[in-house]
Amino acid sequence: MNAHPPAAPRRASFLRTVKAVAWSFVGIRKNSEFHEDMGRLNPLHIIVAALVGVALFVAGLLLLVNWIVAK
Repeated sequence: MNAHPPAAPRRASFLRTVKAVAWSFVGIRKNSEFHEDMGRLNPLHIIVAALVGVALFVAGLLLLVNWIVAK
């Protein structure tokens, strides 16, 4: 008999969360990796990574528009 309870799945690192959010922005994601990440990623890390990603995207668009308009 196995007296030990099953081990909890390892939590993913923040870098893995950033990678998953970046792939989600692009829209390319394997279904198997999506389901794997659902059990491992921390929801707070997902929110923080998404907000940072959106802020960087908007800042990049603003810089691009300012650069184009300045010419």
